[in-house]
Amino acid sequence: MTSSTSGESQASTPTGPIGAHMRSGPLRAGQRVQLTDRKGRPSTITLQPGGEWHTHQGVLRHDLLIGASEGILVANDAGHEYQVLRPLLNDFVLSMPRGATVVYPKDSAQIVQVADIFPGARVVEAGVGSGALSISLLRAVGESGVLHSYERRADFKEIAVGNVEAFFGEPHPGWEVYLGDMQEEVLTVEAPGSVDRVVLDMLAPWECLDAVKTVLAPGGVWVSYVASVTQLSRLAEEIRASQGFTEPEAHETMLRTWHLDGLAVRPDHRMVAHTGFLLSARRLADDQTPLQLKKREKVSVASEEDRAAWPANDPEAVWDEASLKTRTVSGKKARKAAAYSQKIAAQAKEVFTRE
Repeated sequence: MTSSTSGESQASTPTGPIGAHMRSGPLRAGQRVQLTDRKGRPSTITLQPGGEWHTHQGVLRHDLLIGASEGILVANDAGHEYQVLRPLLNDFVLSMPRGATVVYPKDSAQIVQVADIFPGARVVEAGVGSGALSISLLRAVGESGVLHSYERRADFKEIAVGNVEAFFGEPHPGWEVYLGDMQEEVLTVEAPGSVDRVVLDMLAPWECLDAVKTVLAPGGVWVSYVASVTQLSRLAEEIRASQGFTEPEAHETMLRTWHLDGLAVRPDHRMVAHTGFLLSARRLADDQTPLQLKKREKVSVASEEDRAAWPANDPEAVWDEASLKTRTVSGKKARKAAAYSQKIAAQAKEVFTRE
């Protein structure tokens, strides 16, 4: 097992709430800014003294923005105007370097709400990916909370650390990343019953059921993000069979924007529909069994027909990226994303002055 905090100590560090100096005040070198053109197309850049942003429409010099207020309009050397704002959390997540596909903002928001992530909570996360969900969890637990993240791939860990530090502009004091399998490593790191919340984003979360049951405190919340109905069904049945949790609940979130033009008010033609399912359950005390809910049809135990619809039980042979036909992230792409995330993190950590 190897672990690391989100960064090393710095000779000069900012004071005040974590990441606040990246969210307000005049624009400073090292910060990310979002430039939106007249067609509503956003582009995100990192400000550097003497830097230039080149497009087919001309060149915009970074020095025009450094020291200015956000919310201004600025023109490049060809006269094309851009609206200048700091990216919000959802903008940052969708524009940051990535290896694994990120958890979309709509799902991250639901996870924080459904899991009831509170300031000071002790949270375990597995499947760090590119760090999108980690950022939301860290904002929710605050500086007094703890987030222990587990990731199998070293290159994904590097990407996530870079993205988190780029967002906050400094290491988060409550975050630690462990490299390895969560179901094994978590038992060596967390004391039994010491964790308030568990959030999993992985292909086979039922493999971690015993570990989650061990470390999660009675009343604690377990939320899993899964992409397919088959995964959702199997995880729900495994949780029921364990007799250690409340009846699992599942839902998905679909986000639809609306077109607003005078009296022409209608839904947009495009929407962010299915991205994944959230399944949640709460830990019961060790000497308790779940309350048997009254239902019109008994569905608490999977039928043989249900089980036949699941792939075989060998997780190595079946529950992997190839068998599920998910997009495999090459090592080359991950290394490139990691290098970029570390670069913007280093630039962000140069911004020390807080308002």
